[in-house]
Amino acid sequence: MSVLDKHAKLERNVTLLFVWSLVAVLIGGIVEIAPLFYIKNTIEKVEGMRPYTPLELVGRNIYVREGCYLCHSQMIRPFRDEVERYGHYSLAAESMYDHPFQWGSKRTGPDLARVGGRYSDEWHVQHLIDPKSVVPESIMPTYSFLAKAPLNTKDAAAHLKANRAVGVPYTDEMIENASADLEAQANPDTDTSGLEERYQKISLRNFDGQADQLTEMDALIAYLQMLGTLVDLEAYKQNENLR
Repeated sequence: MSVLDKHAKLERNVTLLFVWSLVAVLIGGIVEIAPLFYIKNTIEKVEGMRPYTPLELVGRNIYVREGCYLCHSQMIRPFRDEVERYGHYSLAAESMYDHPFQWGSKRTGPDLARVGGRYSDEWHVQHLIDPKSVVPESIMPTYSFLAKAPLNTKDAAAHLKANRAVGVPYTDEMIENASADLEAQANPDTDTSGLEERYQKISLRNFDGQADQLTEMDALIAYLQMLGTLVDLEAYKQNENLR
């Protein structure tokens, strides 16, 4: 019996087709899964990554709460058109402290993986209050209420504890100082002792332009301005070339 005859017989026999399909899937699954048991970490370590500051973490919660991820991905693919528009492709390590991560493929708006530092705080404030005033073709809804919504600072420590429970390396010191650190990041005139030591590459300033109050706008902009700024991509490229 020729190979073609055997294959034709297999295609006509539902039971045989099911059994051999199952065998193929099992072999493929073992080949993909078994090596993971011998790898300590599947995420490549890169210099610069740190957990979110309390203010950034609250800003990220607002970002998720308002459904921003439904229109904006945070995943730059390793293709020329992507990296030329958005910057260096996304590294897995950049999302290692995200629960849940914001990768994806839906882009009603641009990818935000490296939006940090690309625009001023004032631009972000105006964009969130009235998107069309800075991007005339925008279909993004307005989020002006964020500038008036006072930020809840009481749950900061609880947020850090919840993230530590799923593997984010927040220390006892970080949790103990969570509420104070949250307020201090957006108001550098207060006591910021230890804050920069706990969180490297942290931005200390009033983000929404309202020095007299801490708002949800402060938190969201602090989060956006951090995205894509922690990893030294030039150093990463050099190390990559040396391998």
